[in-house]
Amino acid sequence: MISNLISSALRALPAAALVVGLAGVASAQAAEGYWQGVQKAGVLRCGAAVAPPYIMRDPASGEYTGFFADLCREFAETLQVKPEFVDTTWDNIVAGLQAGKWDVSLALNRTPARAMAVQFSIPAMEYQISLAYNKENPKIPAGAKSVADIDKEGVTLAVMSGTAQDKAISASIKTAQILRLPTNDETRLAVVSKRADILVDASDTNQLFTQSNPDWAVAMNPEPALAKQGVAFGLPYQLTAADKEVVDIFLEERVATGHVEVLIKKAVDEVLKDSN
Repeated sequence: MISNLISSALRALPAAALVVGLAGVASAQAAEGYWQGVQKAGVLRCGAAVAPPYIMRDPASGEYTGFFADLCREFAETLQVKPEFVDTTWDNIVAGLQAGKWDVSLALNRTPARAMAVQFSIPAMEYQISLAYNKENPKIPAGAKSVADIDKEGVTLAVMSGTAQDKAISASIKTAQILRLPTNDETRLAVVSKRADILVDASDTNQLFTQSNPDWAVAMNPEPALAKQGVAFGLPYQLTAADKEVVDIFLEERVATGHVEVLIKKAVDEVLKDSN
């Protein structure tokens, strides 16, 4: 009698295990990923802080351009939803993502400090900070190559508040003054008006500035580098590995085929056209 019960129980185990396994599969299939939730909402919300050529915003129409704005639209098209741009500042672009005010932050530099608060996609491009200035400015020594060469009493550096370049230059400057301003245009105006001596920004952004002012503006990439980082989509911290992979695969193909380079060139041409 007992042996029959034991035999019956043993025979029942595989069936019970199969039922539990199938239930687990059904549960996993029923679980909804982050992007499925975005698809249900019908809109991809992109947090956007202005920094040409990454992100530009027409003050009259409110329309967003720039190569990261294009990538937002293309990712929305991949998800088959509408893109929606949410205006923010560099001081708030991480906090807004943490608070769920948007689904991705555009053109976010990958830093360890930020990685403790949000996730990142793979980089869409590599970023380096440069220093742009008037080549006739007597405060800037001829042949300056490093941050130490310009970290002098009486020198003022303009930088956009809350950006990666703000954090990098703040950690490196000991003597010169740092002028933190809220917008990209204000930092440039500060150098043009001689309120500041040096513009601290991404090398490609500063290239736009020097190309727009070829008679007097020059830029240098400090040695050693002030910062070299990837520029990526900022993603919600709670994203699963599978959710993150969706974005990574989307970007990987566009970087590998040169499509991102095409978008960057288009954005640069747009900025230069508007400045002429």
